[in-house]
Amino acid sequence: MKLSELGEDAVVTRLTRSLRLDNRVKLGAGDDCAVVETAGRLLLLKSDCVIEGIHFLPESNPKWIGWKAMCRSISDIAAMGGTPLDALVTMAVRSDTEFTWLRRVYAGLKLAARTYEVNLVGGETARSPGPFFLSVALTGSVEDGKYIARSGGRPGDQLYVTGKLGGSLEGRHMRFRPRVAEAHWLVSRFPVHAMMDLSDGLASDLPRLALASRLGFEVDTGSLPLHRGCRAENGLSDGEDYELLFAVPVPVKKQLEAEWQGKFPKLRLTAIGKLVEKGATHFFGKGYDHFAR
Repeated sequence: MKLSELGEDAVVTRLTRSLRLDNRVKLGAGDDCAVVETAGRLLLLKSDCVIEGIHFLPESNPKWIGWKAMCRSISDIAAMGGTPLDALVTMAVRSDTEFTWLRRVYAGLKLAARTYEVNLVGGETARSPGPFFLSVALTGSVEDGKYIARSGGRPGDQLYVTGKLGGSLEGRHMRFRPRVAEAHWLVSRFPVHAMMDLSDGLASDLPRLALASRLGFEVDTGSLPLHRGCRAENGLSDGEDYELLFAVPVPVKKQLEAEWQGKFPKLRLTAIGKLVEKGATHFFGKGYDHFAR
């Protein structure tokens, strides 16, 4: 069976269902990050990549290629309620590439690292016969051993998204800002049951959160916060928004919304629906799938 017949989620599930895990692994493949225990502390582990022609175009500004590569992993650390720590960078590049271009990619990596206080500690550089490939492996920490997984949602939980959705190809997919401070604040102030970042689009990512929590969902697509010129379909399917999607108990709704407005007045917070025992498990459309036809 070809990958295009399975789809991305099925491919990942089949490849990871029998991985070796010892008792140090508290959360394995299938969430925004893995969680392992080392020396009595929990460590978040994440790797992500960008590939020329898939995540950016050849004519893209190389500085923002580097920024995006680093920030994709940072966004996943944030979605677990964590603090990013140390990064390893692996790249494969054609030998006829101009060094000035590669230096600008690294400038973007370093800018993101400085902005989010990440140590760039090493990696690997190799020759590629084809498209440019850039991977960032990142560690993170969580306070008091608490992390937020996708699987903690409960029936009746209110679903929220930060910011606005849709239209990422207008340039936002290259220059987004991971919601690290916002996630820290949420986790420290409220009982966040489940959380993830929106990288493949709400239509793909919300079903993943609901499935991990063994629940369905109800969403009012008319309530989706959209960028100017976007329709609900864009907010569901465009992907690469890198906003937070999270679930909290209904009793904290009023307090959360009031405090959020005071703490982050320039960033929108929108209630879009709820998790339910019996409800939708997918949308009619879907977000980005690497192996879709």
